[in-house]
Amino acid sequence: MKCNVGGIERPLRIGIGLVAVLVGLFAGLSSGMAGAALAVGAILLLTGAVGFCPLFMLFGINTCSPSSNVPPQS
Repeated sequence: MKCNVGGIERPLRIGIGLVAVLVGLFAGLSSGMAGAALAVGAILLLTGAVGFCPLFMLFGINTCSPSSNVPPQS
């Protein structure tokens, strides 16, 4: 997988994902809203941590710097 999430977006995804998970767990929402918040939070945390978003690939969006798409040299 090539990196397609980078720059300021990656820590933003992680931060917003963490907030969404905490809201889903502790805000006292209905079960449907809590589940939605948890799902959105988990997706944002995962894509932020990994640096890859399948929707970005589908739409041809890439916010990574060109140097982070180069595989490491051995």
